[in-house]
Amino acid sequence: MGFNKLGMAVVISLIVMALAACAAPTPTQTGGADATEAPTEAANGATLSGDVAVDGSSTVFPLMTAAVEEYNATQPDVRVSVGESGTGGGFKKFCGIDQSPSTDISDASRAIKPEEADACAKAGVEYVELLVAYDGLTVVVNPANDYAECLDVAQLGQLFRPEDAENADTWADLDPAWPAEPIKFFVPDPDSGTRDFFIEAVIAGGLKLEGDNANIRQDDNTSFSSDDNVLLQGVAGEEFGLGFFGYAYYINNTDKVKAVAIKNKAGECVTPGSETVQDGSYNPLSRPLYIYINKASLTDKPQVADLVKYLLSEDGFPLVMEDVGYSLPPEGSYADGLAEVEAALK
Repeated sequence: MGFNKLGMAVVISLIVMALAACAAPTPTQTGGADATEAPTEAANGATLSGDVAVDGSSTVFPLMTAAVEEYNATQPDVRVSVGESGTGGGFKKFCGIDQSPSTDISDASRAIKPEEADACAKAGVEYVELLVAYDGLTVVVNPANDYAECLDVAQLGQLFRPEDAENADTWADLDPAWPAEPIKFFVPDPDSGTRDFFIEAVIAGGLKLEGDNANIRQDDNTSFSSDDNVLLQGVAGEEFGLGFFGYAYYINNTDKVKAVAIKNKAGECVTPGSETVQDGSYNPLSRPLYIYINKASLTDKPQVADLVKYLLSEDGFPLVMEDVGYSLPPEGSYADGLAEVEAALK
């Protein structure tokens, strides 16, 4: 009888424990992967959590968000926020221009400017610059446009240079055989690195311009936005529209806009694409894309170092590059970047 009571107590105890285990709440998922997936471990064996703040280029934004999504599948407790305030807007946050430094990583579609680097230095922000991809800045028109198939740099300059705006108001101003219809221009706003690169490559003819000279047409026919999707929709909705932005926004919307071939230095009309960007034939509108990492974030926040190492691994940027629409940087770029990161961590 005593044995039966003891046996019954053990059975009841086991049942209670089993029910308690079934009722236990699942971990809260904050990183973006499946909520039932347990956090995995970092390369050093530690489970990671915490925040990573990323902001900057709208061109780099699709690449970064795609790679971060893959990362969150392996580190679901790391919360990575990715903003797209433009390259200039990103550096304002990263370097503490008009505010305290507030981001760990800054995406950029151009190299950091001297004045931005000075602001970082004054704020005590040391950084690592990493080349992560190549992009073919893409000039686009409405699909109904069947005449502006190829433009040279001189024509682009005529279209977008402020002092020539009155001489390029209609498509017929470029070619009398084209429609005498006003062109609707869709242009990135002043915080855009894409805008800066276009001004330097096209309007300035490869020269660096400062102050009022570093500008682009501004008239009633020109609309500005920091959101490349807004620029895309603008051109898509205007029969005589014209705009430019990163290749990723074009290649994923070929049903809405049409890419214009650009006459390169060899006199060939070339459209942007992975092959033409990598072999250099799509010039002068091929450009490097960067990310900048705050060194203090690398050393003080393990999740930042882990994310950056992941982005440079085969499972990071290389895995999503083709789907996003950009081109890999020169061979060895990621290995060199990883070496810089490791050096910063010592």
